Amino acid sequence: MSNTPMAASPLTRAVLEIDEYVSGLGWDQPARLFALVDTARLRAEQPSLADRLGLGDAQETTALTPIEQDEIPTGKPLDEFLGTIAWPDAVTGCALTVERLMLPPSAEAQVPEDLDEAALTKWVARHPERQEVRMTVAVLRDGARESALRLREKDSATEVLTGSELVPGLAEALAATFEE
Repeated sequence: MSNTPMAASPLTRAVLEIDEYVSGLGWDQPARLFALVDTARLRAEQPSLADRLGLGDAQETTALTPIEQDEIPTGKPLDEFLGTIAWPDAVTGCALTVERLMLPPSAEAQVPEDLDEAALTKWVARHPERQEVRMTVAVLRDGARESALRLREKDSATEVLTGSELVPGLAEALAATFEE
């Protein structure tokens, strides 16, 4: 399924695989949560699930397999929802995709200071320099992080930006789901 570079780390490949999957669903999608599991462990401990996921006899192309979770509730703020998650030991990491509007750094000075969150959201939505972005952020139990950003106006796999510190706040929120 994935056209991700083989030289990339397993976490980067997993993030790019998730980005590729979600991009195939189109834009204006709800947030999506994924468990990341060790592919070899999945094959050994749950061969029937591995077969359903197409991992049974396939050559291992990544050490991590993303498994999409149930829908994220739309009526609850994302940070509150993430605070309710506890992962079983078999889950090595997790990833989240979410679409947001963002402004370039040059527009930060224009942001009115007296806006609450709802008013700020409306202000950004009307700003002429706003851009739609899809963020895929993943973390592992050991603290490793990776992110992929895709702009709607440059919606191409060759235009996806990756890096471990692109969305630090979301990475922190995901890492907290592994804290005891």
